[in-house]
Amino acid sequence: MNRIIEVCIPKYPECWSSCGNCGSGEVSVDDVLVLPGDAVARDDTLIVLETGKVAIDIPAPRAGTIVELFVAAGDLVGEGQLIATLEIGEG
Repeated sequence: MNRIIEVCIPKYPECWSSCGNCGSGEVSVDDVLVLPGDAVARDDTLIVLETGKVAIDIPAPRAGTIVELFVAAGDLVGEGQLIATLEIGEG
């Protein structure tokens, strides 16, 4: 049996609020590397975020198939925002 999970923007590093150097400015989607229907392995990069100072790869938390995407290149995003849904096999 398969189930659908949500993939969200992870919590930003604590150092962003204390130092602010890497996380200064808005966070946007630089690139989307998958499409609905694509099979992904655990840790495959789904999207790349850009902070103005650093690029951050957001990986798949599990192996599965991309069901739907909720972001596009150029979108501004925030911590906890839904990126995609992923169909995973049980077990």
